[in-house]
Amino acid sequence: MDAILKTENLVMTYRVGKVDVNALRGVNLLVGRGEFISIMGPSGCGKSTMLHILGGLLKPTSGKVIVDGEDMAGMSDAQRTDTRRRKIGFVFQRFNLFPTLTAEGNLRLAEHIHGNGKKIVEEETRREVLRLLRLENKMRHKPLELSGGEQQRVAIARAIINRPAIILADEPTGNLDSENSEIVLEMLQKLNRELNQTIVMITHNPEAAAVATRTVHMRDGMIVGEK
Repeated sequence: MDAILKTENLVMTYRVGKVDVNALRGVNLLVGRGEFISIMGPSGCGKSTMLHILGGLLKPTSGKVIVDGEDMAGMSDAQRTDTRRRKIGFVFQRFNLFPTLTAEGNLRLAEHIHGNGKKIVEEETRREVLRLLRLENKMRHKPLELSGGEQQRVAIARAIINRPAIILADEPTGNLDSENSEIVLEMLQKLNRELNQTIVMITHNPEAAAVATRTVHMRDGMIVGEK
C-alpha cells in the first residue's frame, strides 16, 4: 500500500486536575493514497482527538503521525502549521464560512492563505472542483443566501481547492437534514473517485460511514476493528 497517512503507537494523555485521562492508547492507523475511510465510535472514544492530531491541531503525548512523508508529531507548532497549510484540508460540522464574503471570496481566501498571497490555483482546477460540487452558479452568493447543504459544499470546495494531500472531515453531515446529507456524501464520493482525493471522515452515523471504502471502529482510545 502507498500510505499517505500513518500513525505509530499514538498516545494522547490529558491532565484533568490530579488525574491523567488517556484519550488515545497506542493507536496504529494506515491510510492508503486515494483511500476514503470513515472512523466511528461512541462519544469520548478519542476519534475527534485523533482527527485533531492527524491535522496538526494537537501534538500527541507520544507516537508518530506521518502525513505524506512528514512526521508531524516531532514538529514545532510553526512547522505543524506550515505542513497543515500545505498538505491538509479540513471540513467541519460547522461550516465556518466568512459571512461577509461570497462563496467565491471564501475560496479565494483559502487560495491566498495556501499560497502566501501568490496565485497558485489554475482556473481549470477551480472549475473542475466547482463542477463536481455543483457550485458553478453559487459563487456570487454569501453564506446566508445558501442552504445548509450548499454552505457545506462551499466548505468542502474551500478544503479541496488547493488539492491537499488529505482531507479531514469532522462530522460533515452533522448539521444537515437527510436530503442535504445525502448530497454532501455523494460529493465526497465523487471527489474521492474522480480526483483520487484521500479522505478521512469522523462520523457517528452508520449510513454516512457506509459511503467510505473502509470503516475503522474506535472505543476507549483504541482501534477495536475495521471493515
